[in-house]
Amino acid sequence: MVTAAAASVVAGVALVPNWSAGAAVTDDPTVDPATKATFQRLADAVFTDRTNALLDGKGGQEADGHQLTSGFSGKVRLSGTQSHQESTALSELRGRKSRLAKLGEKYSAASTSVKLDATQVKGRHATVDVTETTTLTYEKVKGTEPKTTGFQAHHELTFKADRQGNWQLTGIRDTDDGYLAVNQVAKPAVAAPMTATDDGPPSAARSATTWPAPANPKNFSATGYDYKAMAAYAQKYWNHYNPDYPDFNGQGAGGDCTNFVSQSLKAGGWKHVPGYTSDFHKWFGNSEIQSDSFVGVNEFSWFALSSKRVTSLANVYQLDVGDVLQMDFNKDGSKDHSMIVTYRSPQGVPYVTYHSTNTFNRSVASIIASYPTAAYYAYRT
Repeated sequence: MVTAAAASVVAGVALVPNWSAGAAVTDDPTVDPATKATFQRLADAVFTDRTNALLDGKGGQEADGHQLTSGFSGKVRLSGTQSHQESTALSELRGRKSRLAKLGEKYSAASTSVKLDATQVKGRHATVDVTETTTLTYEKVKGTEPKTTGFQAHHELTFKADRQGNWQLTGIRDTDDGYLAVNQVAKPAVAAPMTATDDGPPSAARSATTWPAPANPKNFSATGYDYKAMAAYAQKYWNHYNPDYPDFNGQGAGGDCTNFVSQSLKAGGWKHVPGYTSDFHKWFGNSEIQSDSFVGVNEFSWFALSSKRVTSLANVYQLDVGDVLQMDFNKDGSKDHSMIVTYRSPQGVPYVTYHSTNTFNRSVASIIASYPTAAYYAYRT
């Protein structure tokens, strides 16, 4: 989530943000490979358990109630507190699975892997940065689902060793600035205050989340935009970032979700409107400078509505390829996340792709099942 870029133009001089914040943990090369491998195996088990909790239950670890983390003891294991927290997380995810099933969505298989990015050990305390890569296979409930959905997420794990040198996992922190990994447990939304402007930004109308939605077909030839190109761009860069643009998914950078959506729209024909970065009537972005509306969640909405490049949709299930979905997690009036639609099933279910956390082809039904109390804003582009 980015509410405004830290860039401004003063007397024609651009002040741009530092978007290469880097990892939170500095790797300690003196940590022996065996210790690193031990940390990685437990991390892989934790996130595999979370993914398995979403599977349909026709086999595998989750079907018989077996948790991979229960097999860890001795040299490394979950602490008592963390074990309780993981049980709570798995219970929440099983509830999410049930809500999804009622909406006609199931997962038949999954694959989760964890790569250790950095390890730091100080005495009896260790901090580990990992990247989780997860892919879930859609079960063909309706027969028209995409093959898979997937994401990459980053986490910081903390360990503490007892006097015998045995490590316990004591904490897990999601370090992406965004939200919405499908196996991620809910966390409080932290929304930045809205930025006021003299002429008052337009307000977006909330969209209903009821199914089925009233018909509102998209005319793909009316605007001259290439919606397939928008989707193709998003599908190409969902899990690696285009080097022609800055990456705002670093530590404290605010999140890359709207920057990614803007790039996708630009790939499909949206043209720059140059000017001051802080003027929400302007929209532009490249490797050197971006308007607030190019990278900011709220500012994008203000520009898109005031420029008439979008109209609000009454229901999120009316979204089609190239349309944009935004969310306000805690309904405080400040939007938190932007996504672009990259597929729509014949049954009328939109699928979104987004950065922070990097995700492709996730159904809107899955989003709603994970965040049923959020406010949703759907835009026809």
